[in-house]
Amino acid sequence: MAFTVVACSGISSTGKLTAQTGTALLHRCGGQIEACVGARAAALEDAVRHADRILILDGCEDCCGMKKVRALGVEPDLHVVATACGIKKRGMDDPQYAEIECLAAAVRAAMGECRK
Repeated sequence: MAFTVVACSGISSTGKLTAQTGTALLHRCGGQIEACVGARAAALEDAVRHADRILILDGCEDCCGMKKVRALGVEPDLHVVATACGIKKRGMDDPQYAEIECLAAAVRAAMGECRK
């Protein structure tokens, strides 16, 4: 069963980071991740309702992605927060490659734990 990633996709550095990391994971982990959708996307409800498993990828402790999914009455299987992984919020800056790699590694580790 594959994950649908819901990325908070905010305008801050960590919000942009979640969107870019979700897309990178979709390309790298094709069999494990079936889709990546932004929490603000019009297609969010449809994507969540048809997902095998849901992984929320939030940028910070505001947890916008988690709030959006829970508002639909759905509890995700996994939740990863970029700032909890040691990534600093840097205003409106673009994410750095190292941050994408760090967050992708944290997501892959969480996905591995979920299988146990």
